Amino acid sequence: MISSKLQESPNLDRLLGSDDGSVGSETISSLPQDSSESANEVRIEHSLNKNEEKFRVRRRNTVQQSLQRHEIHCSVDEVANIALLGSGGGERAMVGLLGSLVQLDKAGLLECVLYLSGVSGSTWCMASLYQEPDWSTKLETVKDKIIQRLSGPAVSWGDAFAKLKKYYYEKDIFSLTDFWAAMVVTTYVKEIDEQPFTKYWNQQSKDPFPIYTVIDKHSKQKKEGDPWFEVTPHEAGYSLIGAFVGVSSFGSQFEKGSMIKKQLEIDMLYLQGLCGSALADGDENLKFIWQKIKDFFNPLRSLEGMGKEDPDSQKCFQVLLDLVDMNLCVLDGKDPSALEESIRTKLTELVPYKTQLIFPVEKLDLTDKEAAKLYMKNFTMDVCNNSSVRFSFWPFDLCYSICRCMVQWIWGRKYDFLHNMTDEAVPVAPKSETRDYEDAGLLLNSPYFSVLRKERNTDLIISLDFSDGDPFTTVKDAAKTCRERNIPFPEVIIPNGHSEKPKDFYVFKGQKVPTVIHIPLFNVINCGDKIEDWRKRYGTFQGPLSAEMITDLMEVAGKNISNNTAKVVEEIRAIVGQKRSRC
Repeated sequence: MISSKLQESPNLDRLLGSDDGSVGSETISSLPQDSSESANEVRIEHSLNKNEEKFRVRRRNTVQQSLQRHEIHCSVDEVANIALLGSGGGERAMVGLLGSLVQLDKAGLLECVLYLSGVSGSTWCMASLYQEPDWSTKLETVKDKIIQRLSGPAVSWGDAFAKLKKYYYEKDIFSLTDFWAAMVVTTYVKEIDEQPFTKYWNQQSKDPFPIYTVIDKHSKQKKEGDPWFEVTPHEAGYSLIGAFVGVSSFGSQFEKGSMIKKQLEIDMLYLQGLCGSALADGDENLKFIWQKIKDFFNPLRSLEGMGKEDPDSQKCFQVLLDLVDMNLCVLDGKDPSALEESIRTKLTELVPYKTQLIFPVEKLDLTDKEAAKLYMKNFTMDVCNNSSVRFSFWPFDLCYSICRCMVQWIWGRKYDFLHNMTDEAVPVAPKSETRDYEDAGLLLNSPYFSVLRKERNTDLIISLDFSDGDPFTTVKDAAKTCRERNIPFPEVIIPNGHSEKPKDFYVFKGQKVPTVIHIPLFNVINCGDKIEDWRKRYGTFQGPLSAEMITDLMEVAGKNISNNTAKVVEEIRAIVGQKRSRC
Protein backbone atom coordinates (compact mmCIF):
# COMPACT_ATOMS: atom_id res chain seq x y z
CA MET A 1 0.00 0.00 0.00
CA ILE A 2 1.30 3.48 -0.80
CA SER A 3 1.42 5.53 2.37
CA SER A 4 -0.03 8.96 3.00
CA LYS A 5 3.08 10.67 1.67
CA LEU A 6 2.14 10.01 -1.95
CA GLN A 7 -1.27 11.63 -1.85
CA GLU A 8 -0.24 14.33 -4.29
CA SER A 9 1.84 12.06 -6.52
CA PRO A 10 0.62 11.75 -10.13
CA ASN A 11 1.68 8.09 -9.95
CA LEU A 12 -0.65 7.31 -7.05
CA ASP A 13 -3.28 5.33 -8.95
CA ARG A 14 -0.66 3.22 -10.68
CA LEU A 15 0.93 2.46 -7.31
CA LEU A 16 -2.33 1.17 -5.77
CA GLY A 17 -2.19 4.10 -3.40
CA SER A 18 -4.59 5.42 -0.77
CA ASP A 19 -6.01 8.88 -0.29
CA ASP A 20 -5.35 9.29 3.39
CA GLY A 21 -2.74 11.97 4.01
CA SER A 22 0.24 13.82 2.63
CA VAL A 23 3.92 14.33 3.31
CA GLY A 24 6.53 15.29 0.73
CA SER A 25 9.87 13.53 0.20
CA GLU A 26 13.25 14.70 -0.99
CA THR A 27 14.77 13.93 -4.34
CA ILE A 28 18.05 12.16 -4.80
CA SER A 29 20.01 15.36 -5.48
CA SER A 30 19.26 16.76 -2.01
CA LEU A 31 20.22 13.63 -0.06
CA PRO A 32 23.65 12.30 0.98
CA GLN A 33 24.98 9.90 -1.60
CA ASP A 34 25.95 6.32 -0.85
CA SER A 35 29.60 5.64 -1.63
CA SER A 36 29.13 1.88 -2.11
CA GLU A 37 29.37 0.29 -5.55
CA SER A 38 26.19 0.66 -7.67
CA ALA A 39 24.54 2.81 -5.01
CA ASN A 40 22.60 4.95 -7.45
CA GLU A 41 22.75 2.78 -10.56
CA VAL A 42 21.45 -0.71 -11.29
CA ARG A 43 24.19 -3.28 -11.98
CA ILE A 44 23.37 -6.02 -14.50
CA GLU A 45 26.30 -8.43 -14.42
CA HIS A 46 27.04 -12.06 -13.65
CA SER A 47 29.85 -11.13 -11.30
CA LEU A 48 30.35 -10.49 -7.62
CA ASN A 49 30.37 -7.07 -6.07
CA LYS A 50 33.98 -5.85 -5.87
CA ASN A 51 33.78 -5.53 -2.09
CA GLU A 52 32.55 -9.11 -1.77
CA GLU A 53 35.47 -10.23 -3.95
CA LYS A 54 37.94 -8.47 -1.66
CA PHE A 55 36.35 -10.10 1.38
CA ARG A 56 36.60 -13.55 -0.20
CA VAL A 57 40.35 -13.12 -0.69
CA ARG A 58 40.87 -12.32 2.97
CA ARG A 59 38.45 -14.93 4.23
CA ARG A 60 40.03 -17.72 2.19
CA ASN A 61 43.34 -17.02 3.98
CA THR A 62 41.49 -17.44 7.29
CA VAL A 63 39.91 -20.67 6.08
CA GLN A 64 43.30 -22.00 4.96
CA GLN A 65 44.75 -21.46 8.44
CA SER A 66 41.71 -23.07 10.06
CA LEU A 67 41.99 -26.14 7.81
CA GLN A 68 45.61 -26.60 8.82
CA ARG A 69 44.45 -26.99 12.42
CA HIS A 70 42.38 -29.93 11.18
CA GLU A 71 45.50 -31.30 9.46
CA ILE A 72 44.20 -30.38 6.03
CA HIS A 73 47.13 -28.71 4.31
CA CYS A 74 46.46 -26.89 1.07
CA SER A 75 47.21 -23.76 -0.90
CA VAL A 76 44.77 -20.84 -0.93
CA ASP A 77 43.60 -21.93 -4.39
CA GLU A 78 42.75 -25.37 -3.01
CA VAL A 79 40.67 -24.07 -0.09
CA ALA A 80 37.07 -25.35 -0.05
CA ASN A 81 34.47 -22.62 -0.46
CA ILE A 82 31.92 -23.55 2.22
CA ALA A 83 28.41 -22.13 2.55
CA LEU A 84 26.29 -22.73 5.64
CA LEU A 85 22.53 -22.56 5.09
CA GLY A 86 19.86 -21.99 7.73
CA SER A 87 16.30 -22.84 6.74
CA GLY A 88 13.10 -21.20 7.89
CA GLY A 89 11.07 -22.29 10.88
CA GLY A 90 10.26 -19.26 13.04
CA GLU A 91 11.94 -19.03 16.43
CA ARG A 92 12.71 -22.76 16.17
CA ALA A 93 15.03 -21.94 13.27
CA MET A 94 16.46 -18.91 15.05
CA VAL A 95 17.46 -20.90 18.13
CA GLY A 96 18.40 -24.01 16.13
CA LEU A 97 20.85 -22.06 14.00
CA LEU A 98 22.38 -20.44 17.08
CA GLY A 99 22.88 -23.83 18.75
CA SER A 100 24.46 -25.22 15.58
CA LEU A 101 26.84 -22.29 15.22
CA VAL A 102 27.96 -22.60 18.83
CA GLN A 103 28.96 -26.22 18.23
CA LEU A 104 30.63 -25.41 14.91
CA ASP A 105 32.70 -22.86 16.79
CA LYS A 106 33.65 -25.37 19.50
CA ALA A 107 34.61 -27.86 16.79
CA GLY A 108 36.88 -25.29 15.13
CA LEU A 109 34.80 -25.34 11.94
CA LEU A 110 33.11 -21.93 12.04
CA GLU A 111 36.26 -20.26 10.71
CA CYS A 112 36.04 -22.55 7.69
CA VAL A 113 32.70 -21.07 6.60
CA LEU A 114 32.81 -18.50 3.81
CA TYR A 115 29.08 -17.74 3.51
CA LEU A 116 26.23 -17.80 6.04
CA SER A 117 22.88 -17.59 4.28
CA GLY A 118 19.42 -17.74 5.83
CA VAL A 119 15.70 -17.88 5.16
CA SER A 120 12.92 -16.69 7.45
CA GLY A 121 13.59 -17.57 11.12
CA SER A 122 17.28 -18.22 10.49
CA THR A 123 17.65 -14.58 9.45
CA TRP A 124 16.42 -13.56 12.91
CA CYS A 125 19.42 -15.35 14.35
CA MET A 126 21.74 -13.76 11.78
CA ALA A 127 20.43 -10.28 12.56
CA SER A 128 21.13 -10.83 16.26
CA LEU A 129 24.65 -12.11 15.58
CA TYR A 130 25.76 -9.39 13.19
CA GLN A 131 24.84 -6.69 15.72
CA GLU A 132 28.17 -7.62 17.31
CA PRO A 133 31.28 -6.88 15.21
CA ASP A 134 33.34 -10.06 14.79
CA TRP A 135 30.72 -12.08 16.65
CA SER A 136 32.31 -15.37 15.58
CA THR A 137 35.41 -14.58 17.66
CA LYS A 138 33.35 -14.25 20.88
CA LEU A 139 30.36 -16.44 20.16
CA GLU A 140 29.89 -17.78 23.67
CA THR A 141 29.41 -14.26 25.02
CA VAL A 142 27.18 -13.22 22.13
CA LYS A 143 25.11 -16.40 22.51
CA ASP A 144 24.48 -15.70 26.20
CA LYS A 145 23.39 -12.17 25.38
CA ILE A 146 20.91 -13.37 22.74
CA ILE A 147 19.44 -16.06 24.99
CA GLN A 148 19.07 -13.58 27.84
CA ARG A 149 17.12 -11.27 25.55
CA LEU A 150 14.90 -14.04 24.14
CA SER A 151 14.15 -15.24 27.68
CA GLY A 152 13.36 -11.74 28.90
CA PRO A 153 10.38 -9.40 28.66
CA ALA A 154 8.65 -8.61 25.39
CA VAL A 155 8.80 -5.27 23.64
CA SER A 156 6.01 -3.07 25.00
CA TRP A 157 2.98 -2.34 22.86
CA GLY A 158 3.75 1.38 23.09
CA ASP A 159 7.29 1.00 21.80
CA ALA A 160 6.15 -1.28 18.97
CA PHE A 161 3.39 1.19 18.09
CA ALA A 162 5.91 4.07 18.00
CA LYS A 163 8.06 2.06 15.59
CA LEU A 164 5.08 1.34 13.36
CA LYS A 165 4.30 5.05 13.27
CA LYS A 166 7.84 5.73 12.05
CA TYR A 167 7.48 3.14 9.30
CA TYR A 168 4.21 4.70 8.22
CA TYR A 169 5.46 8.26 7.96
CA GLU A 170 9.10 7.86 6.94
CA LYS A 171 8.69 6.16 3.56
CA ASP A 172 6.44 6.25 0.54
CA ILE A 173 5.18 2.68 0.52
CA PHE A 174 3.46 1.01 3.47
CA SER A 175 2.53 -2.69 3.56
CA LEU A 176 1.65 -5.47 5.97
CA THR A 177 5.36 -6.18 6.33
CA ASP A 178 5.71 -2.94 8.30
CA PHE A 179 2.88 -3.99 10.61
CA TRP A 180 4.24 -7.52 10.86
CA ALA A 181 7.77 -6.35 11.73
CA ALA A 182 6.74 -3.80 14.35
CA MET A 183 3.82 -5.58 16.03
CA VAL A 184 4.57 -9.30 15.58
CA VAL A 185 8.25 -10.00 14.90
CA THR A 186 9.15 -7.91 17.95
CA THR A 187 7.22 -10.36 20.13
CA TYR A 188 9.63 -13.11 19.04
CA VAL A 189 13.00 -11.33 18.76
CA LYS A 190 12.12 -9.06 21.73
CA GLU A 191 13.88 -5.97 20.47
CA ILE A 192 13.46 -3.10 18.03
CA ASP A 193 16.63 -2.98 15.99
CA GLU A 194 16.53 0.33 14.13
CA GLN A 195 20.08 0.27 12.81
CA PRO A 196 20.38 0.48 9.01
CA PHE A 197 21.51 -2.77 7.46
CA THR A 198 24.83 -1.35 6.23
CA LYS A 199 25.85 -0.44 9.79
CA TYR A 200 26.24 -4.12 10.58
CA TRP A 201 29.15 -4.90 8.34
CA ASN A 202 32.78 -3.88 8.47
CA GLN A 203 34.80 -4.74 5.38
CA GLN A 204 37.47 -6.17 7.69
CA SER A 205 34.97 -8.47 9.40
CA LYS A 206 36.19 -11.79 10.74
CA ASP A 207 32.72 -13.32 10.34
CA PRO A 208 31.27 -15.34 7.45
CA PHE A 209 29.73 -13.23 4.71
CA PRO A 210 25.96 -12.89 5.42
CA ILE A 211 23.28 -13.37 2.76
CA TYR A 212 19.63 -12.75 3.66
CA THR A 213 17.10 -14.13 1.18
CA VAL A 214 13.54 -13.39 0.12
CA ILE A 215 11.57 -14.00 -3.08
CA ASP A 216 9.86 -11.87 -5.69
CA LYS A 217 6.15 -12.63 -5.33
CA HIS A 218 5.29 -11.80 -8.96
CA SER A 219 8.04 -14.02 -10.37
CA LYS A 220 6.95 -16.84 -8.06
CA GLN A 221 3.28 -16.62 -9.03
CA LYS A 222 3.82 -16.08 -12.76
CA LYS A 223 6.75 -18.51 -12.93
CA GLU A 224 8.76 -16.05 -14.97
CA GLY A 225 12.05 -14.28 -14.46
CA ASP A 226 14.05 -14.89 -11.30
CA PRO A 227 12.18 -15.23 -7.98
CA TRP A 228 15.35 -15.59 -5.87
CA PHE A 229 16.29 -12.29 -4.23
CA GLU A 230 19.25 -11.73 -1.91
CA VAL A 231 20.31 -8.95 0.44
CA THR A 232 24.02 -8.74 1.31
CA PRO A 233 26.12 -6.06 3.05
CA HIS A 234 26.80 -4.49 -0.35
CA GLU A 235 23.96 -5.24 -2.74
CA ALA A 236 20.37 -6.39 -3.03
CA GLY A 237 19.10 -8.12 -6.11
CA TYR A 238 18.21 -11.17 -8.16
CA SER A 239 20.63 -14.03 -7.62
CA LEU A 240 20.23 -15.86 -10.93
CA ILE A 241 19.72 -13.12 -13.53
CA GLY A 242 22.42 -10.95 -11.95
CA ALA A 243 20.53 -7.67 -11.42
CA PHE A 244 21.58 -5.68 -8.36
CA VAL A 245 21.43 -2.31 -6.67
CA GLY A 246 23.41 -0.94 -3.72
CA VAL A 247 21.82 -2.32 -0.56
CA SER A 248 21.33 1.13 0.97
CA SER A 249 19.27 2.03 -2.12
CA PHE A 250 17.01 -1.03 -2.02
CA GLY A 251 13.49 0.39 -1.90
CA SER A 252 14.42 3.70 -3.53
CA GLN A 253 12.73 4.66 -6.78
CA PHE A 254 14.60 3.93 -10.03
CA GLU A 255 13.84 4.67 -13.64
CA LYS A 256 15.72 3.01 -16.51
CA GLY A 257 18.46 1.91 -14.13
CA SER A 258 19.09 5.21 -12.33
CA MET A 259 17.81 6.37 -8.98
CA ILE A 260 15.32 9.21 -9.14
CA LYS A 261 14.00 9.27 -5.59
CA LYS A 262 15.81 8.20 -2.44
CA GLN A 263 14.06 6.29 0.35
CA LEU A 264 15.41 5.56 3.81
CA GLU A 265 17.63 2.49 4.00
CA ILE A 266 15.85 -0.56 5.42
CA ASP A 267 16.62 -1.22 9.07
CA MET A 268 17.27 -4.59 10.67
CA LEU A 269 13.81 -4.98 12.19
CA TYR A 270 12.17 -4.45 8.81
CA LEU A 271 14.61 -6.87 7.18
CA GLN A 272 13.64 -9.51 9.75
CA GLY A 273 9.97 -8.82 9.03
CA LEU A 274 10.57 -9.05 5.28
CA CYS A 275 12.54 -12.30 5.54
CA GLY A 276 10.35 -13.82 8.26
CA SER A 277 6.81 -13.41 6.97
CA ALA A 278 6.13 -17.03 6.03
CA LEU A 279 2.38 -17.37 6.12
CA ALA A 280 0.55 -20.09 4.21
CA ASP A 281 -2.31 -19.10 1.92
CA GLY A 282 -5.08 -20.70 4.00
CA ASP A 283 -7.86 -19.02 5.95
CA GLU A 284 -6.30 -19.85 9.30
CA ASN A 285 -3.42 -17.47 8.57
CA LEU A 286 -5.77 -14.74 7.40
CA LYS A 287 -7.56 -15.08 10.73
CA PHE A 288 -4.23 -14.98 12.54
CA ILE A 289 -3.33 -11.62 10.98
CA TRP A 290 -6.81 -10.14 11.42
CA GLN A 291 -6.64 -11.10 15.10
CA LYS A 292 -3.27 -9.36 15.40
CA ILE A 293 -4.79 -6.27 13.78
CA LYS A 294 -7.67 -6.38 16.26
CA ASP A 295 -5.20 -6.67 19.14
CA PHE A 296 -3.49 -3.59 17.76
CA PHE A 297 -6.67 -1.52 17.23
CA ASN A 298 -8.16 -2.16 20.67
CA PRO A 299 -5.60 -0.21 22.76
CA LEU A 300 -5.56 2.75 20.34
CA ARG A 301 -8.86 4.20 21.51
CA SER A 302 -7.59 4.53 25.09
CA LEU A 303 -4.35 6.35 24.29
CA GLU A 304 -4.03 9.95 25.38
CA GLY A 305 -4.79 12.36 22.57
CA MET A 306 -6.61 9.76 20.48
CA GLY A 307 -10.06 11.36 20.68
CA LYS A 308 -11.33 9.69 23.85
CA GLU A 309 -13.64 12.67 24.53
CA ASP A 310 -14.82 12.86 20.93
CA PRO A 311 -17.91 10.66 20.33
CA ASP A 312 -17.28 10.64 16.58
CA SER A 313 -13.71 9.37 17.05
CA GLN A 314 -14.98 6.59 19.28
CA LYS A 315 -17.59 5.67 16.65
CA CYS A 316 -14.88 5.52 14.03
CA PHE A 317 -12.77 3.24 16.22
CA GLN A 318 -15.84 1.04 16.69
CA VAL A 319 -16.31 0.89 12.91
CA LEU A 320 -12.73 -0.33 12.57
CA LEU A 321 -13.20 -2.98 15.25
CA ASP A 322 -16.51 -4.10 13.76
CA LEU A 323 -14.87 -4.29 10.34
CA VAL A 324 -12.14 -6.57 11.68
CA ASP A 325 -14.70 -8.73 13.49
CA MET A 326 -16.79 -8.92 10.33
CA ASN A 327 -13.81 -10.21 8.34
CA LEU A 328 -13.15 -12.79 11.07
CA CYS A 329 -16.80 -13.86 11.05
CA VAL A 330 -16.83 -14.40 7.30
CA LEU A 331 -13.63 -16.43 7.48
CA ASP A 332 -15.31 -18.59 10.14
CA GLY A 333 -18.45 -18.94 8.00
CA LYS A 334 -20.57 -17.06 10.57
CA ASP A 335 -23.33 -14.55 9.84
CA PRO A 336 -21.87 -11.02 10.12
CA SER A 337 -25.14 -9.15 9.48
CA ALA A 338 -25.27 -7.54 12.95
CA LEU A 339 -21.75 -6.18 12.55
CA GLU A 340 -22.49 -4.97 9.04
CA GLU A 341 -25.63 -3.18 10.23
CA SER A 342 -23.62 -1.52 13.02
CA ILE A 343 -20.98 -0.36 10.53
CA ARG A 344 -23.57 1.09 8.14
CA THR A 345 -25.43 2.88 10.95
CA LYS A 346 -22.30 4.49 12.39
CA LEU A 347 -21.02 5.52 8.98
CA THR A 348 -24.33 7.20 8.20
CA GLU A 349 -24.01 9.15 11.46
CA LEU A 350 -20.37 10.02 10.76
CA VAL A 351 -20.82 10.93 7.10
CA PRO A 352 -24.50 11.96 6.77
CA TYR A 353 -24.23 13.10 3.17
CA LYS A 354 -22.95 9.63 2.15
CA THR A 355 -26.00 7.64 3.18
CA GLN A 356 -25.08 4.15 1.99
CA LEU A 357 -22.18 1.96 1.02
CA ILE A 358 -21.74 0.56 -2.46
CA PHE A 359 -22.25 -3.09 -1.50
CA PRO A 360 -25.68 -4.08 -0.13
CA VAL A 361 -26.10 -6.80 2.49
CA GLU A 362 -27.86 -9.30 0.23
CA LYS A 363 -24.75 -9.69 -1.96
CA LEU A 364 -22.89 -11.58 0.75
CA ASP A 365 -23.16 -15.35 0.21
CA LEU A 366 -21.38 -17.35 2.93
CA THR A 367 -21.89 -20.63 1.05
CA ASP A 368 -19.40 -19.52 -1.61
CA LYS A 369 -16.09 -18.92 0.20
CA GLU A 370 -14.35 -17.22 -2.72
CA ALA A 371 -17.31 -14.96 -3.40
CA ALA A 372 -17.54 -14.10 0.30
CA LYS A 373 -13.83 -13.30 0.36
CA LEU A 374 -14.20 -11.00 -2.65
CA TYR A 375 -17.23 -9.35 -1.07
CA MET A 376 -15.27 -8.63 2.10
CA LYS A 377 -12.39 -7.22 0.11
CA ASN A 378 -14.66 -4.78 -1.69
CA PHE A 379 -16.73 -4.04 1.41
CA THR A 380 -13.61 -3.35 3.51
CA MET A 381 -12.20 -1.00 0.87
CA ASP A 382 -15.57 0.74 0.67
CA VAL A 383 -15.77 1.22 4.45
CA CYS A 384 -12.22 2.56 4.61
CA ASN A 385 -12.86 5.00 1.78
CA ASN A 386 -16.09 6.23 3.39
CA SER A 387 -14.49 6.56 6.82
CA SER A 388 -11.51 8.48 5.49
CA VAL A 389 -13.87 11.17 4.19
CA ARG A 390 -14.43 12.12 7.83
CA PHE A 391 -11.28 10.83 9.57
CA SER A 392 -8.19 11.16 7.38
CA PHE A 393 -5.79 11.95 10.24
CA TRP A 394 -3.61 9.99 12.67
CA PRO A 395 -4.10 7.25 13.76
CA PHE A 396 -7.12 6.53 11.57
CA ASP A 397 -5.11 6.95 8.37
CA LEU A 398 -2.78 4.17 9.57
CA CYS A 399 -5.71 1.92 10.51
CA TYR A 400 -7.34 2.36 7.11
CA SER A 401 -4.05 1.58 5.39
CA ILE A 402 -3.61 -1.61 7.41
CA CYS A 403 -7.12 -2.79 6.48
CA ARG A 404 -6.58 -1.97 2.81
CA CYS A 405 -3.27 -3.82 2.78
CA MET A 406 -4.91 -6.76 4.51
CA VAL A 407 -7.75 -7.31 2.05
CA GLN A 408 -5.37 -6.81 -0.89
CA TRP A 409 -2.77 -9.01 0.85
CA ILE A 410 0.09 -6.58 0.18
CA TRP A 411 3.40 -7.64 1.70
CA GLY A 412 6.90 -6.28 1.16
CA ARG A 413 5.98 -3.73 -1.49
CA LYS A 414 8.93 -1.72 -2.80
CA TYR A 415 9.71 0.47 -5.77
CA ASP A 416 11.00 -1.79 -8.54
CA PHE A 417 14.60 -0.85 -9.31
CA LEU A 418 14.30 -2.59 -12.70
CA HIS A 419 11.37 -0.43 -13.79
CA ASN A 420 11.51 0.40 -17.50
CA MET A 421 14.94 -1.15 -17.93
CA THR A 422 15.73 -2.28 -21.48
CA ASP A 423 18.85 -4.35 -20.78
CA GLU A 424 18.72 -7.71 -22.53
CA ALA A 425 19.84 -9.41 -19.30
CA VAL A 426 16.46 -8.59 -17.75
CA PRO A 427 14.24 -11.37 -19.16
CA VAL A 428 10.91 -9.76 -18.28
CA ALA A 429 10.61 -5.99 -18.47
CA PRO A 430 8.71 -4.92 -15.33
CA LYS A 431 5.60 -2.91 -16.18
CA SER A 432 4.70 -1.96 -12.63
CA GLU A 433 6.52 0.71 -10.65
CA THR A 434 6.46 -1.57 -7.60
CA ARG A 435 7.38 -5.11 -6.72
CA ASP A 436 6.33 -7.28 -3.76
CA TYR A 437 8.85 -9.34 -1.80
CA GLU A 438 8.09 -12.04 0.74
CA ASP A 439 9.51 -14.85 2.84
CA ALA A 440 11.55 -17.20 0.64
CA GLY A 441 10.15 -20.15 2.59
CA LEU A 442 6.93 -19.77 0.60
CA LEU A 443 8.83 -21.10 -2.43
CA LEU A 444 11.84 -22.98 -1.00
CA ASN A 445 12.57 -23.05 2.72
CA SER A 446 16.35 -22.92 2.35
CA PRO A 447 18.55 -20.35 0.57
CA TYR A 448 20.28 -22.66 -1.90
CA PHE A 449 20.13 -20.29 -4.84
CA SER A 450 21.98 -17.49 -3.12
CA VAL A 451 25.09 -19.68 -2.82
CA LEU A 452 24.62 -21.52 -6.11
CA ARG A 453 25.45 -18.41 -8.12
CA LYS A 454 28.20 -19.60 -10.48
CA GLU A 455 30.48 -16.72 -9.54
CA ARG A 456 30.44 -17.73 -5.86
CA ASN A 457 32.03 -21.06 -6.82
CA THR A 458 30.66 -22.93 -3.80
CA ASP A 459 32.26 -26.34 -3.19
CA LEU A 460 30.42 -27.48 -0.06
CA ILE A 461 26.93 -26.60 1.14
CA ILE A 462 26.03 -27.48 4.72
CA SER A 463 22.24 -27.41 4.93
CA LEU A 464 20.80 -27.05 8.43
CA ASP A 465 17.13 -27.90 8.02
CA PHE A 466 14.70 -26.62 10.66
CA SER A 467 11.57 -27.07 8.52
CA ASP A 468 8.20 -28.53 9.45
CA GLY A 469 7.05 -31.74 7.80
CA ASP A 470 9.27 -33.78 5.51
CA PRO A 471 12.85 -32.84 6.49
CA PHE A 472 14.08 -33.50 2.94
CA THR A 473 11.66 -31.26 1.05
CA THR A 474 14.15 -28.41 0.75
CA VAL A 475 17.02 -30.44 -0.67
CA LYS A 476 14.73 -32.41 -3.01
CA ASP A 477 13.08 -29.25 -4.32
CA ALA A 478 16.46 -27.58 -4.75
CA ALA A 479 17.67 -30.53 -6.82
CA LYS A 480 14.52 -30.44 -8.97
CA THR A 481 14.81 -26.71 -9.64
CA CYS A 482 18.50 -27.04 -10.46
CA ARG A 483 17.71 -29.71 -13.05
CA GLU A 484 15.13 -27.43 -14.65
CA ARG A 485 17.55 -24.48 -14.75
CA ASN A 486 20.72 -26.44 -15.64
CA ILE A 487 22.46 -25.51 -12.39
CA PRO A 488 25.04 -28.03 -11.14
CA PHE A 489 23.65 -29.94 -8.14
CA PRO A 490 24.10 -33.52 -6.92
CA GLU A 491 21.44 -36.18 -7.34
CA VAL A 492 19.29 -36.49 -4.21
CA ILE A 493 18.01 -39.94 -3.31
CA ILE A 494 16.39 -40.41 0.11
CA PRO A 495 16.32 -43.96 1.53
CA ASN A 496 12.88 -45.43 2.16
CA GLY A 497 11.42 -44.54 5.53
CA HIS A 498 13.89 -41.75 6.26
CA SER A 499 11.37 -38.95 5.71
CA GLU A 500 9.51 -40.21 8.78
CA LYS A 501 12.59 -41.29 10.72
CA PRO A 502 15.55 -39.23 9.48
CA LYS A 503 19.12 -39.64 10.66
CA ASP A 504 21.28 -36.67 11.53
CA PHE A 505 23.71 -36.56 8.60
CA TYR A 506 23.35 -37.05 4.85
CA VAL A 507 25.82 -36.39 2.05
CA PHE A 508 24.93 -35.86 -1.61
CA LYS A 509 27.77 -35.54 -4.10
CA GLY A 510 28.71 -36.09 -7.73
CA GLN A 511 31.03 -35.03 -10.53
CA LYS A 512 31.50 -31.29 -11.11
CA VAL A 513 28.75 -30.38 -8.63
CA PRO A 514 28.96 -28.99 -5.10
CA THR A 515 28.80 -31.47 -2.25
CA VAL A 516 25.72 -31.05 -0.08
CA ILE A 517 25.59 -32.06 3.59
CA HIS A 518 22.00 -32.13 4.83
CA ILE A 519 21.23 -32.13 8.56
CA PRO A 520 17.58 -32.42 9.74
CA LEU A 521 17.00 -30.76 13.12
CA PHE A 522 14.92 -33.50 14.77
CA ASN A 523 16.11 -37.03 13.99
CA VAL A 524 16.38 -40.52 15.44
CA ILE A 525 19.88 -39.83 16.74
CA ASN A 526 19.12 -36.82 18.95
CA CYS A 527 15.40 -37.44 19.56
CA GLY A 528 15.14 -41.25 19.55
CA ASP A 529 11.55 -42.34 18.91
CA LYS A 530 10.11 -38.98 20.05
CA ILE A 531 10.61 -36.99 16.83
CA GLU A 532 6.91 -36.11 16.57
CA ASP A 533 6.84 -34.97 20.20
CA TRP A 534 9.70 -32.56 19.49
CA ARG A 535 8.00 -31.27 16.33
CA LYS A 536 4.75 -30.62 18.19
CA ARG A 537 6.57 -28.89 21.04
CA TYR A 538 8.32 -26.47 18.67
CA GLY A 539 5.66 -25.34 16.19
CA THR A 540 6.55 -22.66 13.66
CA PHE A 541 3.75 -20.23 14.58
CA GLN A 542 3.53 -20.85 18.31
CA GLY A 543 4.28 -18.11 20.81
CA PRO A 544 7.77 -17.09 21.95
CA LEU A 545 9.83 -19.91 23.47
CA SER A 546 10.44 -20.16 27.20
CA ALA A 547 13.95 -20.18 28.66
CA GLU A 548 13.73 -23.94 29.23
CA MET A 549 12.59 -24.59 25.66
CA ILE A 550 15.45 -22.46 24.30
CA THR A 551 18.00 -24.42 26.33
CA ASP A 552 16.60 -27.78 25.21
CA LEU A 553 16.47 -26.77 21.56
CA MET A 554 20.03 -25.39 21.63
CA GLU A 555 21.23 -28.73 22.96
CA VAL A 556 19.38 -30.82 20.38
CA ALA A 557 20.60 -28.67 17.48
CA GLY A 558 24.15 -28.70 18.82
CA LYS A 559 24.24 -32.49 18.94
CA ASN A 560 23.77 -32.61 15.17
CA ILE A 561 27.11 -30.85 14.82
CA SER A 562 29.09 -32.38 17.69
CA ASN A 563 28.08 -35.91 16.66
CA ASN A 564 29.24 -35.35 13.08
CA THR A 565 32.29 -33.11 13.29
CA ALA A 566 34.66 -35.79 12.00
CA LYS A 567 32.37 -36.49 9.03
CA VAL A 568 32.28 -32.81 8.09
CA VAL A 569 36.08 -32.64 8.24
CA GLU A 570 36.37 -35.67 5.99
CA GLU A 571 34.08 -34.13 3.38
CA ILE A 572 36.16 -30.96 3.42
CA ARG A 573 39.33 -33.04 3.08
CA ALA A 574 37.85 -34.85 0.07
CA ILE A 575 36.95 -31.57 -1.64
CA VAL A 576 40.44 -30.15 -1.09
CA GLY A 577 41.89 -33.34 -2.56
CA GLN A 578 39.68 -33.01 -5.65
CA LYS A 579 40.69 -29.38 -6.15
CA ARG A 580 44.36 -30.29 -5.74
CA SER A 581 44.09 -32.98 -8.42
CA ARG A 582 42.58 -30.45 -10.85
CA CYS A 583 45.27 -27.84 -10.26
